[in-house]
Amino acid sequence: MKRKLIAAIGVAGMMVSIAACGSDSDTGKDGSKPSAGGDKSLTVWVMDGSAPDAWMAEVNKAFEAKHPGVKVKVEKQVWNGIQEKVTTALSEDTPPDVLELGNTQTAGYAVTGGLADLSGDKAKLGYDAWNKGMVASNELDGKLYSAPWYAANRVVIYDKAAYKKAGVTPPKTRAEWIDGLKKLKASDPKGQAIYLPGQSWYVLAGLIWDEGSDLAVKDGDKWKGNLSSPEAVSAMNFYKELASYSTAPKDKDEATPQQSTDVIPKGGVASWIGLGWEAGGAIEAMKKAGKTADFGYFPIPGKTADKPGSVFLGGSNLAIAERSQNKELAKEWLALAAGKEHMTTYAKATEGALLPNQDGAQFKPAAGSFAESMAASAVSGKVTPVTPGWANVETAPNPIKDYMTKVLKGGDTKAAAEAADKVINERINQQ
Repeated sequence: MKRKLIAAIGVAGMMVSIAACGSDSDTGKDGSKPSAGGDKSLTVWVMDGSAPDAWMAEVNKAFEAKHPGVKVKVEKQVWNGIQEKVTTALSEDTPPDVLELGNTQTAGYAVTGGLADLSGDKAKLGYDAWNKGMVASNELDGKLYSAPWYAANRVVIYDKAAYKKAGVTPPKTRAEWIDGLKKLKASDPKGQAIYLPGQSWYVLAGLIWDEGSDLAVKDGDKWKGNLSSPEAVSAMNFYKELASYSTAPKDKDEATPQQSTDVIPKGGVASWIGLGWEAGGAIEAMKKAGKTADFGYFPIPGKTADKPGSVFLGGSNLAIAERSQNKELAKEWLALAAGKEHMTTYAKATEGALLPNQDGAQFKPAAGSFAESMAASAVSGKVTPVTPGWANVETAPNPIKDYMTKVLKGGDTKAAAEAADKVINERINQQ
């Protein structure tokens, strides 16, 4: 997803590949001064598409200038099969020193002891400046195991012509959102006021967070599903109301069919909820079909106008392997890469396609752009429950998706939620 996001916004093609500059000098044990025979290399694993080459070269050049004789070796990985590869690497005696991890995967690696405890390095790493929504996925049981790097979230993408025809302006509250959908439906009875597949569970998660609840909660030493709580039930009922303005499949998610390339380009959709790469994909698909895409963007509305609706912050963290042979040097590299100076240049390099780990480094996106709405939404960003067992919940068949389909097909919300919670309870405490 991250690779597609950068590519769709057009950033990847703008980056210049620059080989990391380094010194052939030797270094002493502390990595700060040269000494004969003391060469060291720091290995960094990042996912393909996550780090613009020019930005990475800039970080490594600055790091190597401070540590003569130390060479940073960047190895790009691919998402397919990465969990197994990381698991194996962390168990070896010479693992990569720094690793990019998906933010929903980090807790799973931390609980095994594979990641270094960074709790004592918060000040060095710039902990206090980090986006609070991103921090949660980096901590487990009160300890810090990684630094947030970047994130992205969904916004509402709308057809400006359809909104203008219906006399609708971007809403600020849920009530205004529903009122606008009613007008859109009246304006074009045969079209969809919003395209919302029945199993877009990340959207549901945001609605649940808006109600002050969560998908699962801690219960003593264990976790339990929380979909049957009054707040979560209320959120699902609101999702059902939104979905009533859509003819999207009730038993599919946004990727089946792919909403950006297989649905939106066909026309008849006034609005939809998506990520930046999806917006870019829709624009490109429409261009190839000889159509013009004139999209507008706004944050998913909240219950009140003072704050946008909650959104899932999908992204990556940077961690250090517990078995790293260069742990202190790795911490210094991490502090540099995740610090304000280089996160500011990172945000500029990706032109706002990705959110940096701190508000002070945020790129000022163009007015009316997807990036502007995404950044505005980030203040309400959250992540899924931080526990190693959460990955088991998402394993197909995902009980949250099945629950949503049952409700949208007429099932009782409370009863369906209780059944889903039982499945979550069985899975979430397995590690």
